[in-house]
Amino acid sequence: MTRRLHIAMVGVPAVSHVLPSLEIIRELVARGHRVTYANDPVDRVGGLIASTGAELVRFTTTLPTGDEEWGGDPIEGMDIFLDDAINSLPVLREAYENDRPDLFLYDIGGYAARVLAVNWGVPSVQLSPTYVAWADYADTVLERLREQPGASGHFAKFDSWLTGNGVTGLDHTNFAGVPDRALAMIPREMQPFADTVSDTVTFVGPCLGERADQGHWTRTADAERVLLVSLGSAFTRQPEFYRSCLKAFGDLPGWHTVLQVGEYVNADDLGAIPANVEVRSWVPQLDILRQADAFVTHAGMGGSSEGLYTATPMIAVPQAADQFDNADRLQEVGVARRIDTADATPGALRAALLDLTSAPAVAERLAGISARLQESGTSYAADLVETEARKAAEAAGAAE
Repeated sequence: MTRRLHIAMVGVPAVSHVLPSLEIIRELVARGHRVTYANDPVDRVGGLIASTGAELVRFTTTLPTGDEEWGGDPIEGMDIFLDDAINSLPVLREAYENDRPDLFLYDIGGYAARVLAVNWGVPSVQLSPTYVAWADYADTVLERLREQPGASGHFAKFDSWLTGNGVTGLDHTNFAGVPDRALAMIPREMQPFADTVSDTVTFVGPCLGERADQGHWTRTADAERVLLVSLGSAFTRQPEFYRSCLKAFGDLPGWHTVLQVGEYVNADDLGAIPANVEVRSWVPQLDILRQADAFVTHAGMGGSSEGLYTATPMIAVPQAADQFDNADRLQEVGVARRIDTADATPGALRAALLDLTSAPAVAERLAGISARLQESGTSYAADLVETEARKAAEAAGAAE
């Protein structure tokens, strides 16, 4: 009889980091494995984890957890993630000391998991919700980061933390950027220099489920075509942009627009709402995209991946971080138009929508990408995790 595995996931309490791997966790639980999930159940995170059947291992995060709380300085952002790992490591060490898993899974910010894996000789697999390092990443991107104010202090603190916790032979570059094994939960099209990525990384693509717990959206009878406008769960305080969308898409013949505005903006801030527009603070995004004909997105990795998975043409209006590169990549692939916020006039938005949704080449390109993505995903990723965990369990058993 096959032994039940203990698989431990270590995450960070951001919905955009939890959602991409959630279906992998759910699938591993459904296959009968014991799955523990270390995280802070703040905001919606606790409910998302509970919905999978995984056992919560609680720690208290030091990360910002609300919209608009992250600054734009990359070194500051990296330092915030490192401080959270420094804070959580003692809690997780105590939690797992006498309950060691067969395998650690961890988010890109879940550094504590890899420290414990190295300390205890337990294998680890990174679940990356965004792109991974490519061949010359350290010589290009990291070198530019090292020139930023505060970089030397951050990297020195990282290396000191590693050596102080028994991690030798790995400096910050290899520890954070070169995992022993990684599953990239993004379309290969979104990965820079994909052909140079290490073969220890497998692109499993978006791992999406029904998300029934998020509710469903019903298409109105008179909606010939559906447009979703959403800037995700952060950086949503954009009333002027939303007003431009109302002017661009309001009363557009045949189109029904769903406008998600987040918790800081409400319909009263937007003025008159056209009859063909519904304004919501939050929507079941994936459910709508499965029915939508176009998507105005901030080009976060999650939204970009869902747009490709559902074969939905995109207008990319990036707001922060990797979204600018993502927007460029979507445009290069031939499935989107990038329009920066300052340039997102009603005329530009409307023209982009009509152009994208009338181009046969866009639809053909999206159909091919979507078909490939739907052949991989959750089950494939869970198979790979099981394989890694069983190899370790068998090796441990043989050594006893």
